[in-house]
Amino acid sequence: MEEIVINANRREIVGKRTKVLRREGILPAVMYGRHIETQPLSLDHNETSRILEGLSPSALIVLQVDGEQHYVLVREKQRDVIRGSLLHVDFQDVLLTEKARSNVTIHLTGISPAVRDLGGILVQNLEQLDVEALPRDLPEYIDVDISALQEIGDAVYVRELHLLGEVDILAELDDLIVVVTLPAAEAEVEEEEEAEEEILEGAEPEVIERGKREEEEAEGD
Repeated sequence: MEEIVINANRREIVGKRTKVLRREGILPAVMYGRHIETQPLSLDHNETSRILEGLSPSALIVLQVDGEQHYVLVREKQRDVIRGSLLHVDFQDVLLTEKARSNVTIHLTGISPAVRDLGGILVQNLEQLDVEALPRDLPEYIDVDISALQEIGDAVYVRELHLLGEVDILAELDDLIVVVTLPAAEAEVEEEEEAEEEILEGAEPEVIERGKREEEEAEGD
């Protein structure tokens, strides 16, 4: 697999003065980690934006800082709320021999018969999973096959996942990933029908009892 490389330089300008850098097409960033001192960095805004666009949060990146190579994960991306452009990036320096934690994107694959044939609605409860592995073993994404969801109410849970390699899932095993539900209108009708049945079932003994009491009163007269 081809390495993802981003070039960076150490940055002296910090704080509010970084606005000047952004106007010059420079993206402020910071690199931190257990084995290094935190380093303010500057990157080419256009190049970095292009590389990071659509990149999985678990992707291992080679950060070239003034000719020195670091393996990093993207920990945070700050964006302009109006334009959506990058304002700042946080990189975590990792060692290839030590496990690292990362969020991994979940991709749903296949076609659910419950959705295709029964008109069910697919509800994805988790879009990412927190995992731990050696940096090179971190999966880019996790495939979840939904073709086994045959009926309304069928679901996939974390405990059903089988990941390749030495990858530890840090989520709860009973966490729900995806489920097939009824469309909202049908669900409301079903709830109303169930409520009506409960009312009728609860009223029936009362009607019988009342009728019996009225019979006994008539006999007494």
